[in-house]
Amino acid sequence: MALELSMEHEVGHEAEPAAAFAESSERLLISKLRRKDPAAFEALVKQHQDRVYDFCMRMLSDREEAFDVTQEIFVSIHQHLESFRQDAKISTWIFRISRNHCLNRLKYLKRRGRGRSDEYGETSEQAINESVGAPTMPDESLDAARARALVHKAIARLDEDQRVLVVLRDIEGLSYDEIVEITELAEGTVKSRLHRAREKLAVILGDLEAEAVKKGE
Repeated sequence: MALELSMEHEVGHEAEPAAAFAESSERLLISKLRRKDPAAFEALVKQHQDRVYDFCMRMLSDREEAFDVTQEIFVSIHQHLESFRQDAKISTWIFRISRNHCLNRLKYLKRRGRGRSDEYGETSEQAINESVGAPTMPDESLDAARARALVHKAIARLDEDQRVLVVLRDIEGLSYDEIVEITELAEGTVKSRLHRAREKLAVILGDLEAEAVKKGE
């Protein structure tokens, strides 16, 4: 017991300087961004581009659309750096911009009569290999990739507002405070809507699994 307490104390003691360093580094980056430092913006893009693309992919379920919207998001970020509140987390601000762009693109696609491509429903060998890399245990990796594809396909069938909450909370792991800031909803509203979204997601997953069984997948 004494050893465990000692280890916990050391981890906590080390975590505080690490968190302080991360916060200090972000403040420095923000300061450079507001001065229009090109190197700082390049660093921002490198730090966040993969996460932004993943978010767009889960929202739009189309690789080309996700790529185009990701580019638009960073253009918008560059154009509106002055509006960023320095008391906020920059990642939260980026997610708010990303959410707005994705919802606007979904509305545009609906007006154009273009549905989602449902790419996450495709579990081709190439998609599975891209998802799991070079598996050491092929059977387990294959099952895991198919499960992930099924979850992504189910998320794509949620309403847009429900999809945002599920992706932000359950995929990206954001706190309720961050989601409140991104969506501008009350915390109680976020929690109740997320609960309903998870219930609906469970039903969709059940239907998809039943479909897969019938097809012998």
